[in-house]
Amino acid sequence: MIGGSFSFEAELLAAGIEVCHITEEVNVPMYNTNLPLQGAGALHGNMMVSMRPIPASQVAKAVEVTAAMPRVHGAPIHVGNPASLGIKDLSHPDYGDPVTIKDGELPVFWPCGVTPQNAIM
Repeated sequence: MIGGSFSFEAELLAAGIEVCHITEEVNVPMYNTNLPLQGAGALHGNMMVSMRPIPASQVAKAVEVTAAMPRVHGAPIHVGNPASLGIKDLSHPDYGDPVTIKDGELPVFWPCGVTPQNAIM
């Protein structure tokens, strides 16, 4: 029941894309969403996402890099407006730590390995 999107971060770095939580030496911010998952027996719940701010000019490259890794979360599921995922405040993640979002950066959201633990709870 343990997963992690940390696996694709080396590829983002190799592509010249800063990974903010690594730079800031904190844990990646993770959020509950309003996206229901297909249940399996007693397990059910909503998708969890991790968020990394990416400069708008590099979002397409981040999508390309991570889409090539479907067994390690794959492409982001959303770019931009966190409210459309039911996330009210990026400065208060449900798990992990908040990170700085600089001018010109967009919040980019990937499915998160905390989702199974959330379904168990």
